[in-house]
Amino acid sequence: MTAFPSYDLSRFAMDPGSAREVDAICRDTGFLVLTGHGVPQAVIDYVWTAAQTFFAQDAATKGQVAAPYAGYPYGWLGPNTEALAKSKGHDTPPDLKESFNGGPLHVPSDASADAMKFCYQPTLWPDLPGFRASWEAYYAAMEDLAARIMQVFAVALGKPQDFFAPFIGNPISALRALHYPATRGMAEKDQQRAGAHTDYGSLTILLPQPDRRGLQVQQGETWIDVPTPEGAFVINIGDLMALWTNDRWVSTLHRVVAIPDQPARQSLAFFHQPDWDAEITPLDSTIRKRMVRSGPYLMDKFKATGT
Repeated sequence: MTAFPSYDLSRFAMDPGSAREVDAICRDTGFLVLTGHGVPQAVIDYVWTAAQTFFAQDAATKGQVAAPYAGYPYGWLGPNTEALAKSKGHDTPPDLKESFNGGPLHVPSDASADAMKFCYQPTLWPDLPGFRASWEAYYAAMEDLAARIMQVFAVALGKPQDFFAPFIGNPISALRALHYPATRGMAEKDQQRAGAHTDYGSLTILLPQPDRRGLQVQQGETWIDVPTPEGAFVINIGDLMALWTNDRWVSTLHRVVAIPDQPARQSLAFFHQPDWDAEITPLDSTIRKRMVRSGPYLMDKFKATGT
């Protein structure tokens, strides 16, 4: 690639045909830099600062909102608790990171028992002034942005703009704040800040730290650095979107590489996931159908990453 692909979301309202560019990008890399997104900068700034404040606390304080048992999806996950490469069948040392995780803001009245046991478990809120309010404001902004991106995806695939709406009425999306401590010398063999993996759902909206290196996508046998321009998001599709398109679009392997002697790095990742009971099958009716249910698929993938 001579230049990393990008798309200005503000163009879509005036020129829906510009979605053809997104189709080409998703066939090739599955990753793009998104500008013109319309998310208020204040919403971004507040949650960014809240995450920084949380991670600056000592381990004992953060541990007050630690996930209470292995497999609990929300709260603080400290160091040495996750190895993302395991989701692809690769046994590696734990990733060099910690995270705070939160789930959906609303629970539908007809949520199934399995959904209640997993994605609708309560988020464990730290006792920090303004943390919950800033987190929920950002989550709501990401939910809105994801719905708008799904409209672009629909048109890019030759479908009506509202094609995906029935599948994302109650998405089971998660928001994750990530902190990668500074690296000191070489990591263990095969250890990364985040091991090579693909994301699981429909799309991911990543807010990376603009002045930090490390995020890479695989293109053939080469790892390509992903740019992190100020004021933009990085978008990538996940495994369910690849399945939806019968692999016309690619869910690309990516990682956060452990470069020696790098400063600490922070990011926010919103993992958009269709409704728990959404049945995901390829859009091309002429091919042999594969079908997965969104919620159970996500739950199985999540469990595979534990150490």
